[in-house]
Amino acid sequence: MRTEKVMTVRYEAVNAMLLNEFLKAHRKLLEQQITIERQQKQIEDLTAGLQKVTARLEAADLVPRVVSDN
Repeated sequence: MRTEKVMTVRYEAVNAMLLNEFLKAHRKLLEQQITIERQQKQIEDLTAGLQKVTARLEAADLVPRVVSDN
């Protein structure tokens, strides 16, 4: 004679498990948003620096240079 194991669901624990998974996902989302904001600031800073360097190079090209033959 074969006996089968009865599987049960602890319904009282389901809500707590779902809440825990939601909170983990929410924390991860917040961390990702912070990372995106930090990276956006870095992009803005790098872009501003690149614009300054570009402006300096363009200004340097406009200055006449004297070449001497020695």
